[in-house]
Amino acid sequence: MLQLNQFFIKEHVGVFKLANTYDIVDPETGKKVGLAREKPGGWVIFLRLLISAQLLPTKVEIMESSGEQDEGKIVVTIKRGFTLLRAKVQVLIDGDRPIGYFKSKLFSIGGGFWMYDTNDVKIAEVKGDWKGWNFKFLDLTGKEIGTVTKKWAGLGKEMFTSADNYMIALTDPTKQDPGAKALLLAAGIAIDTIFKEKGG
Repeated sequence: MLQLNQFFIKEHVGVFKLANTYDIVDPETGKKVGLAREKPGGWVIFLRLLISAQLLPTKVEIMESSGEQDEGKIVVTIKRGFTLLRAKVQVLIDGDRPIGYFKSKLFSIGGGFWMYDTNDVKIAEVKGDWKGWNFKFLDLTGKEIGTVTKKWAGLGKEMFTSADNYMIALTDPTKQDPGAKALLLAAGIAIDTIFKEKGG
């Protein structure tokens, strides 16, 4: 899955959902290649009825799809603890190996967060526009290395649905190593599941 440069993320629609699930689709072939499933834990799901989901711990597992099986190997895990002002989100690859983390900005008109490596060195920025659903991944020189958008060139139009369907595209051909791709895929999914949650 991490060999792809584009990922179409399609939300599972549910009326009374307290946790999110997304299909990850290769837009070139239309084939499902993975699944992202939020696993906040039983007591956290209960608390979401009372408290904003953005303040509570959560975990998202990104799994490769193997044949007809929805749940294959866990490729990337995204974790967030209790949050008050600035969310810190850990990213792990292959189940348990940390590869970096995201930290929300204190003040941001369009939304966004910083990306750090495991040595606490800032390596990239996720920057949103104030309309709310166009995001750019920028390196520290300001060069664009990826985007998240609700527009998909394959459809040529906005996807007006009740679900959150969006496209993650990696635009920098130098970011080909699995760790960099895992961070960018995690960042794209974290925008919706971690930083822009509607709170059940």
